[in-house]
Amino acid sequence: MNPQDQALYDRVTASFTARFGHAPDLVVRAPGRVNLIGEHTDYNDGFVLPCAIGPATMVAVSKRDDDIIEVVAADFENAYDQFTLQPPPERNSKQPWADYVRGTLSALQNEGHALSGAQIAIAGNLPKGAGLSSSASLEVAVGKAMLALIGTDIDNTRLAQIAQAAECDFVGTKCGIMDQLISAQGKAGHALLIDCRSLELTDAPIPDDVAIMIVHSGVTRGLVDGHYNERRRQCEAAATAMGVSALRDADLDMLAAANVDAVTTARARHVITENQRTLDAADALAKSDLAALGVLMAQSHASMRDDFEITVPAIDDLVAHLQNAIGYQGGARMTGGGFGGACVAIMPLAMVAEVQTAIQKQYKTPDGDAPLIMVERPGPGVAIL
Repeated sequence: MNPQDQALYDRVTASFTARFGHAPDLVVRAPGRVNLIGEHTDYNDGFVLPCAIGPATMVAVSKRDDDIIEVVAADFENAYDQFTLQPPPERNSKQPWADYVRGTLSALQNEGHALSGAQIAIAGNLPKGAGLSSSASLEVAVGKAMLALIGTDIDNTRLAQIAQAAECDFVGTKCGIMDQLISAQGKAGHALLIDCRSLELTDAPIPDDVAIMIVHSGVTRGLVDGHYNERRRQCEAAATAMGVSALRDADLDMLAAANVDAVTTARARHVITENQRTLDAADALAKSDLAALGVLMAQSHASMRDDFEITVPAIDDLVAHLQNAIGYQGGARMTGGGFGGACVAIMPLAMVAEVQTAIQKQYKTPDGDAPLIMVERPGPGVAIL
């Protein structure tokens, strides 16, 4: 176990033991993710190119012999939640973090899994509000752990779909499948080109001499209270106007002929062009063509800024600084749902120190602090430790 995972493992098991007075039966780890390109395409049946990263959520669990669920959250000062499996859990208005657990268990029950009561401790080292998918990693980890307690193992893609249902139907963020699927199916050393319609996964190796840098803007974001669901409605309206089931099936000629307003047109244009950029980016990565990849990332960011309108000034500034520091040897863009969060950059490993120094000199968060900078290699998906 690497030092980062060991520290998280120690923290989650300590939290568990302090609350419940004994060691857990098992611990599950599910990673966060960064999306290299393909933003807001997943719920439009399109293509995305994410990879799993080192920071993760760990869930320690033990079985109870009744239907009571007890949960302690190490990241929220050991906040505690308790509920029963029957009747099925409802929302917890006082502790929003607990809804991701309750929602996952509810989704598992809806699939027909006869869960047992459990004692659960949760800890993560994903920066909050960075857009690196802490919620999906929590859902995937909880789902894997609860199924393991009853001796059930399901396909990790199916696990991701159940976790997605928890977030869409219970928490209320109408997200696509990308975050949960990459947390469940991540592969060390690889990004995955995901077809969000068929859920087909295509390996996209990241060469050893290429670095992925994630820089948190310091602008935290919340998708439920943001504009995420509104963007989804706009995309659905554009698809309906063009007579297609999803924007995946549309092209720019169809959009030009459609009778939709300027804002809806812009939203659809982003998704249609972003799908093609994502396919082109996977191709560029396969050829180790970082210059071509950088151009595509720049186009993606401009489209998110101008057509989809999900960036904020601090993010635009940070991306510009990253692009200037990297030049033609890679690229940078905002990553995640938008309205804050993190930027992702790809560059030769040899450039990392130079780019890091440039960003520390040129960019401060809105609070005046130095930004959090992470340098990542693609890691594996969910696992029982």
